[in-house]
Amino acid sequence: MTTLPRAARYAATLAPPGIPPGVGEAEYADDGPRWSERHLQCVWFDDRLRPAPLAAVDGTPVTVLEPGRWNLEAGPDFLGATLATAGGVRITGDVEIHVTPRDWDAHRHAANPLYRNLVAHVTYAADPPPVTLPADVLRISLARALCGNPAFSFDDIDLAAYPHAVLPVTPRPCAAALAVHPDRAPTLLDAAGEFRIQAKARRLAARFRQNADRRQTLYEELLAALGYKQNAAPFRRLAQRLPVRDWDPDAGAASAYGRLLGAAGLLPSPDDSADPVLRPFVRGLWDHWWRNPVADPLPADAWVRHGLRPQNSPIRRLAAAAALFAGRHTILDRLATLPATPPQAWFRSAGLLFESCARWPFWDDRLTLSGPPTPGAGALLGPNRIAAMLLNVIIPWFAAEDRLDPNILDHLPPEDLSAPVRATAFRLFGRDHNPAPLYANNGLRIQGLLQIHADFCLSARAGCAGCPLAERLG
Repeated sequence: MTTLPRAARYAATLAPPGIPPGVGEAEYADDGPRWSERHLQCVWFDDRLRPAPLAAVDGTPVTVLEPGRWNLEAGPDFLGATLATAGGVRITGDVEIHVTPRDWDAHRHAANPLYRNLVAHVTYAADPPPVTLPADVLRISLARALCGNPAFSFDDIDLAAYPHAVLPVTPRPCAAALAVHPDRAPTLLDAAGEFRIQAKARRLAARFRQNADRRQTLYEELLAALGYKQNAAPFRRLAQRLPVRDWDPDAGAASAYGRLLGAAGLLPSPDDSADPVLRPFVRGLWDHWWRNPVADPLPADAWVRHGLRPQNSPIRRLAAAAALFAGRHTILDRLATLPATPPQAWFRSAGLLFESCARWPFWDDRLTLSGPPTPGAGALLGPNRIAAMLLNVIIPWFAAEDRLDPNILDHLPPEDLSAPVRATAFRLFGRDHNPAPLYANNGLRIQGLLQIHADFCLSARAGCAGCPLAERLG
């Protein structure tokens, strides 16, 4: 694993005063996948993510009838949950979520009267019980159930899609703290950005340990990145239904595309279009699929197809996947042999490699497999999606295998300034700050803003009351 020294400085920021780094509310596991406590809150809250059936650590079966109300104030994470245990006995009360059982003691919840109605302590790990946890509180560990589902990945959870406090637009406490020491802002963002990259590398390294086939793991990660947040999960399931070892190295992109569309449940009917060029093309895709089908295709309703830009539709993204992985020399093979150019030039070389591998002239003037041609439809992969795949998969891959030059991180290409980035920047620097010198042209600092958003802003109490970041910056 490549050592990223600035990440350690940010890790210290996450630790509450008086508690060693690694047991804070935003804790990341010491081994296994790297994820935050908030990821576990999302799993508990969303019945599409929460595994079923569940069992307490002592083996008692547990059914979640109602996960509870997501609490945005002080106290347990979920209020008024209803659970059923052995024999259908119902219990109602509050639920606290932690990464490890020891966090209960570390956060001294036992002495807090807000936790007197606790009925369940939900953790990832099933370590020894907390010393101060009441004996009648159910202990539930999610690790075994989540690890037993190969289609589940914490990376597919869109944290911003779940309830979080609506923060006011007036100056925030963290902005006041940074205003006293403005020179600390770049250091904070750089450290948080490295922490985010390191966390991604550790998650990928954990997946390498779980799956000895590294090529399949990287294939799954790249397909999930193609899906973006709306379709990351079905892309990952598709990669498992049609593993990379089942690709014919002598087949072209059209053959691979037909199999991908069939396995995805998205092959259109040739009769859907009167286009004289499109109809035989789609018939050819069906021929490739029928010659080598997958036993258990995904249902068509597994995909989000509405509310997307046409360029981001699964139909086009699957075409990009076919182009990247068809043939004997896939994108993974070419990236592995990419010359170690100077850091500032490496991203350009890697981006051009993605662009050339995903080149498919057929799609230059088409957005769908049913409609008329669309002149100027553009490349299957644009620069922003390529940059995201490099940042979220390739850089962590190289770091996980200790092949990353850390200097590359100071030359990360800038990304779009998304709503979370802008909101976090407003809170840290005020509404009238100039983004250009601080972060707008610096990909590492944009990553840093996203990390701070996930660790602090998403979990903030209403009005930023008691935000630990401001305290630690003071």
